[in-house]
Amino acid sequence: MRQYVYTVPVVQLRDVVALLGRFPALAGVDLDVDEGEVVLLQGPNGAGKTTLLRLCAGLIPPASGEARIFGLDVVSQARQVRRRVGLIGHATGLYRDLTVLENVVFWARASRVDNPVDAAKAAMDRMGIETRLADLVVDRLSAGQRRRTSIATMVVRRPELWLLDEPHAGLDQSGRDKLDALILDAAAAGATVLVASHELERVGRLSPREITIAGGAVVSHVS
Repeated sequence: MRQYVYTVPVVQLRDVVALLGRFPALAGVDLDVDEGEVVLLQGPNGAGKTTLLRLCAGLIPPASGEARIFGLDVVSQARQVRRRVGLIGHATGLYRDLTVLENVVFWARASRVDNPVDAAKAAMDRMGIETRLADLVVDRLSAGQRRRTSIATMVVRRPELWLLDEPHAGLDQSGRDKLDALILDAAAAGATVLVASHELERVGRLSPREITIAGGAVVSHVS
């Protein structure tokens, strides 16, 4: 995996408010996350975890406050932010009428990866996607197979910031273990990982730092 070096926090939020409609999904969040950290975001449903991840991905602008990713402003430099960030959410982000291999190759080419077909096959192998699945269209896959394919597209893109929203959902034990290994490998290479999860024991083994969000605000840190 590529190596990353930063002189500023990868994630830097100051008094950030974000709205969903007229509802303040984030209500004055302050947060710094440094290179190579794996951070667990925990909290009840509706606490603001998903909104925080989408804001860090440059998909939701702050209504007020300052939000910078890699030192880039998430509003005026959103396109640059998105190129360097990978987000796995509740939707898989896959093209349902393309095959597994075609989906992963698409993202390899979009990310200008050398030898995109070989890179795609290597990423699929990391997630244990059998060769027999490569030529199946996504619409014919099980939920767990789609999740593995979605994670493979993240692997092939090699983002510098991984934003994972309940990433273990739909995976069997083997898939969960493979994902955990990927997270640790990415962090060891200097990538930064934010994981929103209710699986506190599992993700807690990967992350020395836990942040609790409630009511759209950071209410506690544990390092």
